[in-house]
Amino acid sequence: MAIPKKGSRLITVDGTTFRWRVRRKPTYCQANSWGPLTFAVELAEAPGRVLLVSLPCSRPDAWYGERTIAIQPTLVTATIRQALDRGWDPRQAGNVFDLGLTDDDLTDVMNGQPPAYEVPFMRR
Repeated sequence: MAIPKKGSRLITVDGTTFRWRVRRKPTYCQANSWGPLTFAVELAEAPGRVLLVSLPCSRPDAWYGERTIAIQPTLVTATIRQALDRGWDPRQAGNVFDLGLTDDDLTDVMNGQPPAYEVPFMRR
């Protein structure tokens, strides 16, 4: 499985270039806030095993105003490093490597700062 190049972004972590992407449209479960906000990561030059990161919140475009978070490059960089520490080898072929993060994991990944969640219908 490879990530489509259209709509993806490049990011360099410790000298290695990765491609990451959030799914363009939510799945039915994600739209109902039953499924988590996810994004996928792979090597840019020679795609191998894909990393699928699940965050403990809903997508911003979910139908019901559940809490959400903005996926920023610092978060992507931190999750790539954590996945590498947990055994993800992006050069190896194989099934998707799932990395499910909890609120505590996000706090650890973001250097002790708790995640800043938003509720879409409360935005101004």
